[in-house]
Amino acid sequence: MLLIEGYRDIPRHLQGCLVTIGNFDGVHRGHREIFRRLAAEAAQRHAPTAVITFDPHPKMIIHRERRPFYLITTLEEKKALIEKAGIDALILIPFTPEFARTTADEFVRDILWARLRLAKILIGHDYTFGRDKGGNEELLKAWGRRLGFEVEVMNPFTVDGEVVSSTKVREAILAGEVERAARYLGRFYNLKGTVVEGRRRGTGLGFPTANIEAEKVLLPAKGVYAAFARLRGETHRAVLNIGTNPTFGDEALSVEVYLLDFRGMIYGEELEVLFVGRLREERKFSTPQELVAQIHRDVARAGEILAAAPTAW
Repeated sequence: MLLIEGYRDIPRHLQGCLVTIGNFDGVHRGHREIFRRLAAEAAQRHAPTAVITFDPHPKMIIHRERRPFYLITTLEEKKALIEKAGIDALILIPFTPEFARTTADEFVRDILWARLRLAKILIGHDYTFGRDKGGNEELLKAWGRRLGFEVEVMNPFTVDGEVVSSTKVREAILAGEVERAARYLGRFYNLKGTVVEGRRRGTGLGFPTANIEAEKVLLPAKGVYAAFARLRGETHRAVLNIGTNPTFGDEALSVEVYLLDFRGMIYGEELEVLFVGRLREERKFSTPQELVAQIHRDVARAGEILAAAPTAW
């Protein structure tokens, strides 16, 4: 996939492309259906495909008061997922306060048409763009009639009778409903992070854990989860805890991963975890012995869940 940063130097071979535009945070199943349709029709026409997206997410610039801002995917993850969908070119436009003043008419005229000479644009059913959200289906179709490009609006993509959206994915993750988030995403929600030194209580209890500094702000709700962990190119079964360790009176939030089938020093290494299922809420135990007994039960239950789960989704 060709990565183009900005819109001023778009190569001429992309002219006449089929294009879609959006934020595509999460690259969930609804987004991938747009990409699938785009690629399938482009193949029939022998035309290239292009996805236009923005960095940072426009709401991070327009609504600076909203912090923390929960992104489902990092930029690198979004790039990789879009490339995996078979798209020819990703046009990544830096979203600045100046660019935020671009009207929808200017965007269509000066970018979609002047730079791409698009043949067709596909958009999601509820997508708007441009200053004050002035761009929508009606505006695009009016420009299409004037300039000669087609416009198609995709129907909502549903899972279990619910329309899939990035907002619903975020809500599911924040609630700890990682199974529901996985159904929307079409894959397990993931966190990557560097393994850092913790208090080593897990080692003393017989369950050495890896503490990770997650690169995303979006963490599932406090609790214990069954997970897969990717380390050094291999996938391991794991039990993961997000919380403050109330049994020991800690206050700082931590992400601790116990690898069921791996032992070794991994400080400073990157670890990726995939959330498969929630085992329970975090709770305070009267004694460390009670905690150890519960961890044994968590490990057994996690083994059952992970045995039935796909390691690659």
